[in-house]
Amino acid sequence: MILLVSPHANVRECAALIGHTFGEATDASDSLDHATGRLREQEYSTVVFDQTLVDSEPESADSALQHIGTAIPIFINFGVSNLARVLKEMKTAIQRRRLDEHAARQRAEQTLRAELSGIVTAMLLSCQLALDREVAVDVHYAKIHAVHDLALELKSKLTMEH
Repeated sequence: MILLVSPHANVRECAALIGHTFGEATDASDSLDHATGRLREQEYSTVVFDQTLVDSEPESADSALQHIGTAIPIFINFGVSNLARVLKEMKTAIQRRRLDEHAARQRAEQTLRAELSGIVTAMLLSCQLALDREVAVDVHYAKIHAVHDLALELKSKLTMEH
């Protein structure tokens, strides 16, 4: 869901067109205080702020930004930007956010793989040492063998390329 925050008279029409363009439900708010209330009640994917409104009411803007959550904040001066420019700025910001999220996801995945890979390797070594000893009791041997098999399976999943 997209929230458009602007005091301009055509904010509702602009919101409808933005919603249609991006295929998302779109709310419109004519004040930062009203927008803050919306942000407390609803989660948004994108919040488009009129820059002149933000500049003229910095405390209200700070309050709204504190409640934005994971939404993409976009600041546009509606006084000098036509609708085509607004749509272009939104597309650019959304694409940039998607690329950033993808890169962050990949970094997190690589970090997790590296951390888990070391643990799994240690598990495998410990199990292999226990399995190599002929003095192991059958019950313990079966349990260690099961852990060893699980660790091998986990290791193969962690080393799969994406």
